[in-house]
Amino acid sequence: MRLKTDADQFDQLQQLFIREIIEQIRLKLVQAGLRGKELQDLTTHIAFSVASTIDDTARIESGGVQVRPCLTFVTEDDQLVHGGENSYTHEYVADVVGEIFSNGAAD
Repeated sequence: MRLKTDADQFDQLQQLFIREIIEQIRLKLVQAGLRGKELQDLTTHIAFSVASTIDDTARIESGGVQVRPCLTFVTEDDQLVHGGENSYTHEYVADVVGEIFSNGAAD
């Protein structure tokens, strides 16, 4: 595999990635019985927390070992796509949750 820096492709892929994470969180919360505003709020909070961890804004450390995630995506032609800096999926959470819930995903 070859590392390819492509900010535009990386941006598109991380938006698709966080959308899938949000959909999976929403689905599990619906299965647990949440609905309406409570569902949307909890989906947002969990997704933001997960995204912040992925984006290395959460400062993970255990036993003196720092964990520094670096998000990349594998393309169909076996390239690793990176944006040239830390990911910023957390910046898309509010907008994506808004889109999902405005399309009738409240239950």
